[in-house]
Amino acid sequence: MPLPAARVRRIVEAVLDGERRRGSISITFLGRDAMRRLNARHTGRDRPTDVLSFAMADPSGRAVGDVYVCPWVAEREARSRGLPARQELVRLVVHGTLHALGRDHPEGEGRMRSPMWRRQERYVDALA
Repeated sequence: MPLPAARVRRIVEAVLDGERRRGSISITFLGRDAMRRLNARHTGRDRPTDVLSFAMADPSGRAVGDVYVCPWVAEREARSRGLPARQELVRLVVHGTLHALGRDHPEGEGRMRSPMWRRQERYVDALA
């Protein structure tokens, strides 16, 4: 695994605690081709992406979701931005978890100035 399972669990638990939510979020790391197929199937974009999140309804009100992270894309992004690959993987686990909890951000230029992005970066600073 790109990140140890215990660390992934701590990251998800920290976000759930910080967002004052209870639930179960699964994190799956996928290779480039598997992520490309998943992205094509669910978004119509036939290319690998860094992270995909799926929130599910739970009658008890608990957050339930699946997050898929592609380390191959994460490593390329980290390299292009001069960041450690592990930090980018932490960022994607946080990002995907926030999406699974219903948080969202605009596409394009405003993405990195959005409230979700700022919230995400606070978690990354504390957890990376």
